[in-house]
Amino acid sequence: MAAMSEPDLCVVMPAYNEERTIVESVGRVLAQPFVREVVAVDDGSVDRTLELLRSIDDPRVRVLSHGVNRGKGAALRTGFAAAGSPFVAIQDADLEYDPADLERLLVPLRDGRADVVYGSRFSGSREHRVLYYWHSVGNRLLTTLSNMATNINLTDMETCYKVFRRDVLASIELTEDRFGFEPEVTARIAADGYRIYEVGISYSGRTYGEGKKIGWKDGVRAVYVIGKYAVLTRRSPR
Repeated sequence: MAAMSEPDLCVVMPAYNEERTIVESVGRVLAQPFVREVVAVDDGSVDRTLELLRSIDDPRVRVLSHGVNRGKGAALRTGFAAAGSPFVAIQDADLEYDPADLERLLVPLRDGRADVVYGSRFSGSREHRVLYYWHSVGNRLLTTLSNMATNINLTDMETCYKVFRRDVLASIELTEDRFGFEPEVTARIAADGYRIYEVGISYSGRTYGEGKKIGWKDGVRAVYVIGKYAVLTRRSPR
């Protein structure tokens, strides 16, 4: 039997008012044998999220915090700067995504075929919870607009699950503080000619009553960000 490779993944977890799920979320990530470290960034929570993060007794967990809420994009930048592993993944703290899926996303990166891998909720036959119709329409519309601007053919631009080579993250300058992160990072890696793969993932979405935060205003902002960064595609790819 082949020996198991050394853990090589840093998981960056932004969190804002996630006291109901944060401990279980971190525990699910730590249960994956390929995870080397977790960088959890509390983004100015006003509940017990930060307290609970600091109570986790595991040397693989590093807890950072923002004094005020700055947004998911800002929290991710803080976490990316602290990552020390060859590969870096994004994991929300809300239990919608299964960390076991990350192992399959790592395969094209480890094989040297990809620089960035997206986990698609709309590709393949993985199970997913049936929820809001108009959310699915909005996600597909934003993905289509992003693809038109970047000339790539993603099926799920808005997915949380994105895994990067760490040097790729170091090479791009990210500026969006909130949910505009998704179209911005997609535009920047597409403009620089990085190799992007998609892998189908499972998805267990939550309702607004269960704590879902993204809304229609974030969708409007995403459209603006797609247009804002469309100019990047005029560069010559690397």
